[in-house]
Amino acid sequence: MELTRHHIREIAFQTLFALNTNEQTDWQDFFQVLTDGQYGDEYPKYLHQLIAGVLDHKPAIDQLIQKYLIAGWSLNRIAKTDLIILEIALYEMIYVDDLPAKVSINEAIELAKKYSDDRSRKFVNGILSHALEELVK
Repeated sequence: MELTRHHIREIAFQTLFALNTNEQTDWQDFFQVLTDGQYGDEYPKYLHQLIAGVLDHKPAIDQLIQKYLIAGWSLNRIAKTDLIILEIALYEMIYVDDLPAKVSINEAIELAKKYSDDRSRKFVNGILSHALEELVK
């Protein structure tokens, strides 16, 4: 069974969320748990790209998110689920060349629908829409 990019994003989200609370654990361990080991040691290349990319570029991505927050808000006030969804989407929008930004935004909204609430979905959409305006310039 081949993993779709949608499923890979979901596993990347779950993995990054788990890493956020268990920093000493290797992300490959989480992949094994999240997929019940059904893929063996074969990690999808795109999953590795997303996780490593978000982790490597986290300071720059978080700085961009901070730029679009309402005055007085900080990254610490954002729900961890929403922050990780934003980080994945912005990583894709900035660093993945073969992917339209609108796909990343739509996928982020889908993740927010599944793992957050309606307000989070609107929040994620707002931040990413502002970022898209700037990235297009």
